[in-house]
Amino acid sequence: MDRRDTVRIFRDRLEEVIERSGLSRSAFAGRIGVDRSTLAQILSPANERLPRAETLSAIATDQQVSADWLLGLSQGGPLTASVINQPLEIEPGAHSPADERLTRWHAEVAGYKVRYVPTTLPDLLKTEAVIRYEYRNYGEPIPESRLQAAMERLATQRRPESDMEVCCSRQSLESFARGEGVWRELDVEARREQISTMIYLIDELYPTFRWFLYDGVQRYSAPLTIFGPKRAAIYVGHMYFVFNSTEHIRVLTQHFDELIRAAAVQPPEVTTLLRRLLEELDGRPAAADQEGLHV
Repeated sequence: MDRRDTVRIFRDRLEEVIERSGLSRSAFAGRIGVDRSTLAQILSPANERLPRAETLSAIATDQQVSADWLLGLSQGGPLTASVINQPLEIEPGAHSPADERLTRWHAEVAGYKVRYVPTTLPDLLKTEAVIRYEYRNYGEPIPESRLQAAMERLATQRRPESDMEVCCSRQSLESFARGEGVWRELDVEARREQISTMIYLIDELYPTFRWFLYDGVQRYSAPLTIFGPKRAAIYVGHMYFVFNSTEHIRVLTQHFDELIRAAAVQPPEVTTLLRRLLEELDGRPAAADQEGLHV
């Protein structure tokens, strides 16, 4: 990063810290051990120098922010991680706060790669029947907010600047098609429609949407989304742990990339697997090796 960019970022973030503190500039200067004129010089657009190390340390310690964040080396502000509760009950006609934030985060990283490990199936590929099935016991308007969120994410993915990689286990997809586990009460017609929809959308969205499948016997991942270099969110059941620090994002990105490297089914092969599963649902014999896919 250019030194002038670092100075600019520091100045902007210091302004943010002062505003959040609720203090006057004179009072803030006193808290960090400098006089008001020195603080004014630091904040001047004409200034091209960073403050002394002890001043930087005083700001970070007093305001509970990291020096890395002040210098633009981290995306985290007062906290490097936060927790977002995802309520089961919301006001009529409103999205849940978590849905709203996730939608905004997707929009914020247009042009960056989004890495996504879904809880079940990728939200933007889900049919209305599957969404209503998953949230059938939550009460209205949760299914409606989920339908809206899924449509918004699909619309975002259709933009030419979008770039998303999805990774989950091959077994989770096979279990869905066969109506196993949580899907045992979802009727076969709904599963058939969902598979057909996924085939259509994967073909439409490729290559800006790429779905990888790893062997669930050899790999595991909790559901997570990495929003470019901005933040990462891990879903732990009705809440998300959200990480903003560069180091956390880097480590979670490495985890995701390991899943990609271990993928047993590559993106061009996913529709082949889906067509094979659709044939099984239709009662037609499926070859074990079809169009080069070994599963």
